[in-house]
Amino acid sequence: MEAIYSTKSFNRILPLLFRVFFSLPSSRYNENQPKPHSLHLPRGSFDCVLPDPSNIFSPHLLSSPLPTNSFFQNFTLNNGDQPEYIHPYLIKSSNSSLSLSYPSRKVSSSEISQVFNADLTITSQQASSGKHVISSYSDLSVTLDIPSRNLSFFLVRGSPYLTFSATKPSLLSITTIHSLVSFSSNDSLTKFTMKFHNGQTWLLYASSPINFSTIHSGKTLPQITSNGFSGTIRIALLPESDSKLETVLDKFSLCYPVSGKAVFREPFCVEYHWETNGVGDLLMLAHPLHLQLLCNEDSHVTVLDDFKYKSIDGGLVGVVASNSWVLKADPVFVTWHSSKGIPKAKARDEIMSALRKDVDYLNSSSITTNESYFYGKLIARAARLALIAEEVCCLDVIPEVRLYLKETIVPWLEGTFYGNGFLYDNKWGGIMTEQGSSNNANVDHGFGVYNDHHYNLGYFIYGIAVLTKLDPAWGMNYKAQAYSLVQDYMNLGTNSNLNYTRLRCFDPYLLHSWAGGLTVFRDGRSQQNTSEAVNAYYSAALLGLVYGDANLVTLGSTLTALEILGAKMWWHVEEGGDMYEKEFGEGNRIVGVLWSNKRDSRLWFTSAERRECRLGIHVLPLLPISEVLFSNVEYVKQLVDWTLPALNRHDVCDGWKGFIYALEGIYDNECALRKIKRLKDFDDGNSLTNLLWWVHSRGD
Repeated sequence: MEAIYSTKSFNRILPLLFRVFFSLPSSRYNENQPKPHSLHLPRGSFDCVLPDPSNIFSPHLLSSPLPTNSFFQNFTLNNGDQPEYIHPYLIKSSNSSLSLSYPSRKVSSSEISQVFNADLTITSQQASSGKHVISSYSDLSVTLDIPSRNLSFFLVRGSPYLTFSATKPSLLSITTIHSLVSFSSNDSLTKFTMKFHNGQTWLLYASSPINFSTIHSGKTLPQITSNGFSGTIRIALLPESDSKLETVLDKFSLCYPVSGKAVFREPFCVEYHWETNGVGDLLMLAHPLHLQLLCNEDSHVTVLDDFKYKSIDGGLVGVVASNSWVLKADPVFVTWHSSKGIPKAKARDEIMSALRKDVDYLNSSSITTNESYFYGKLIARAARLALIAEEVCCLDVIPEVRLYLKETIVPWLEGTFYGNGFLYDNKWGGIMTEQGSSNNANVDHGFGVYNDHHYNLGYFIYGIAVLTKLDPAWGMNYKAQAYSLVQDYMNLGTNSNLNYTRLRCFDPYLLHSWAGGLTVFRDGRSQQNTSEAVNAYYSAALLGLVYGDANLVTLGSTLTALEILGAKMWWHVEEGGDMYEKEFGEGNRIVGVLWSNKRDSRLWFTSAERRECRLGIHVLPLLPISEVLFSNVEYVKQLVDWTLPALNRHDVCDGWKGFIYALEGIYDNECALRKIKRLKDFDDGNSLTNLLWWVHSRGD
């Protein structure tokens, strides 16, 4: 009788096992965390490539690892004068003032961007000079001080108000680029209304009476100045000329947040907690993914459906609560193998035939690159072969793959790899590569300026997780190094872990990752490769599985689920969707590079016309988790139909074609298989074995 190997029956009980696993107590992850020297590598000096954080961060913050991919990163680099998007406003700081903009929108068929105009600029009329300083920061906020002007700005993400305090009696000055139509106050001189010629209305609330006067002189900007004032001021744009909306802003102006944190306490759940001053409930703004995940069971949270602000991330809607929200996502169950298995004997035979050839190729070839990104992809490619061998019960090839993984991974973990290797950076607090520490910030894909850390290290973690599964003794021997790598991009920042910054790449407010690192960009942070971001957290969860670390599985699985939801919300452009304007949406089924302040159809490495690259970069690496990322079959068909005409060009590489055919295999197995079998080449992180496994495991 023929033996049939299938994971289908096993995966039926995985949800139950997953829940039991999550209920196990564990203190392994983020506690007793390995020290950086466990990598057996020196701590590096990166003065030649990394900016000096002491120029911007308050001295008391410099003793801890610092964020390198945060929502306020532009404030920390060079002069710190490039804008950042603190929903719903663009904020730009100088050495003496802060400007805010309710951005307008520029739309074309190739990109969407928000346009900064200095609607209001706030300063005080002090004689001294200086620079802005970051005095505190958290997941949801940053406090920006301008000491020379006695001003402190509480920039809290999603607040409809800009809140700041004058720490000493100061002569405040507010200017605008617009013509001032009217300026009025209430009787108590605690609320002021500013109407501009461009149709905007801004409301100003003061914690105590304040006397303002307006100055109009020739061609100079309109200026609103005050007498000496100390206290708190809140400024908000009135989104529409509607007295009901103004009443909302009036009502909640007395309670303001000064900081906010995201708590990952339970699987697939994020809790927001804000520290507030003042009285009453807190009014904040939720983006579309927040609204999708916001727990309606909480009677203390009220959604104000008619209170809306515009945003490049979709409409922002008012939410009233005491000082916390709870966001819950559907579970995503991390598995080593496909969810359906490969029950057909013919399919298994076909996969095994390709598998033996791909394993033979491992033994006959050598890795010629020393760049961490491409090297990591080759490690992960080999690891895929081992797991596919398990799934189709071709166990005799596994020892060869296991040996290959050891020979390719160990030199990086022991610091003996020639031409590159991992180092620890004391200045910002994180893992570097030897190549990345050069004078050229672009070397090693910008790893030396903290670019793409989750992409590159995610591949290494995947290979380490698989090798540990195959050889638990090896895994225990290199556990400290494995945890150092995963902590670099996925540390929760507990008091017991002082080596790495908190969630280096993942954005707890937008609920997806950024990849840009310590580089100034006019449009803020960016991310291109959504599927590689998913791989980073998926691989971390697999690492937790092999080490029996429930906390690591929980956090990795949760971030995997959220990253997938973020990709579907903002990168996947469905026909007839309303996230983006028709002019952009009609010609783009997927966003190329998504910026905090822009949506671009182009990729970093090629033009928008190369649709096969635009699709492929959001598919690789092809994994069991990919079926969750592309679970919407209707959208997948739209995406493939949009991409296929691009394959008529003569210069399209087979490697990119493979990912298109893989998605086509979700809804048309036979057609995809015919095309895949004609391919002569594959992406360096992919293989014929992997493509055949993918299509055959989709089911009928």
